Amino acid sequence: MKVGVPKEIKTHEYRVGLTPGAVREYVAAGHSVMVERGAGAAIGATDDSYRKAGATIAESAREVFSTAEMVVKVKEPQPSEWVQLREDQILFTYLHLAPDPEQANGLIKSGCTAVAYETVTDAHGGLPLLAPMSEVAGRLAIEAAGAALKRYSGGRGLLIGGVPGVQPARIVVIGGGVVGTHAARMAAGLGAEVTVLDRSIPRLRELDEMFKGRVRTRFSSIEAIEEEVFAADVVVGAVLVPGASAPKLVSRNMLSSMRKGAVLVDVAIDQGGCFETSHATTHADPTYEIDGVIHYCVANMPGSVPLTSSQALNNATLPFGLALANKGVSAVFENQHLRAGLNVYRGRLTYRAVAESLNLPFSPIEQDAA
Repeated sequence: MKVGVPKEIKTHEYRVGLTPGAVREYVAAGHSVMVERGAGAAIGATDDSYRKAGATIAESAREVFSTAEMVVKVKEPQPSEWVQLREDQILFTYLHLAPDPEQANGLIKSGCTAVAYETVTDAHGGLPLLAPMSEVAGRLAIEAAGAALKRYSGGRGLLIGGVPGVQPARIVVIGGGVVGTHAARMAAGLGAEVTVLDRSIPRLRELDEMFKGRVRTRFSSIEAIEEEVFAADVVVGAVLVPGASAPKLVSRNMLSSMRKGAVLVDVAIDQGGCFETSHATTHADPTYEIDGVIHYCVANMPGSVPLTSSQALNNATLPFGLALANKGVSAVFENQHLRAGLNVYRGRLTYRAVAESLNLPFSPIEQDAA
């Protein structure tokens, strides 16, 4: 199969769909790989390193899109990219379609087969291609919170870990999944007072055992969220409903009862955000203030550490990408975990949660396999 890797064009997105090491794996499996010039520059991967791995170098993204049978990216295609997709092409990348009707309609119109990293599953019921970036984003959330808490950023002027004799920051993490766990680990490691809220009692038990009392756990009810958010210096939104829009757990009205200069970090912003007042920001302009509360809502947080992120992502995506390259669309019908990643196929939405979020018709892939 002809596999294409365009350079990412989302604002301050520095990751790359395939590292040179991953290219070697595709080439060894008998596939050809075309990489756009400079695609790996931000991770220190030169065009020569891609050539040595067996890839050819394209002069433009247009050349990649027009030649490739499968396009491997990191972030969702931008408008100038989705118009280049075609019916006989596979797109393998993060999509996050639920809050993005324009992209969804663009992919539907293209007729391409779009497999979303964020909804591919594994035998354990997990989301293996979302997990590595969730780990990175969870850890970065605390770094971002620390910067936003500084007075010159509009924050309370508070050091996350405090110092002897001075109380540390109170950090509340809503959601005890991969993002929440790694955010809690970073925050606790810095010496913060950390509380994790989740609606799964078994998960709260796991977290309690994992952190050995260093992190408080609490069942996530309306009352608990209000009490914790109002007392918090930092709130990390780490709630995920696979493929669907994130639930709004902190309302605009709640901001007035929060501490002035407190920080909201919405890691769920790719899925629309879990705070009512969230809207996507960029690394160039990451924060804004509403009612005295600082919001950090960067939609591609792991893009700021592209070397770590690209390597972690490629480690996870490689076996799935090779399966698609080896068998084409047939891999989707044969592999239930790749089938779970299929969001768009032949002009139809094939992932129920996305269709419901966008109020568009849902067309299950199983009817094609029958």
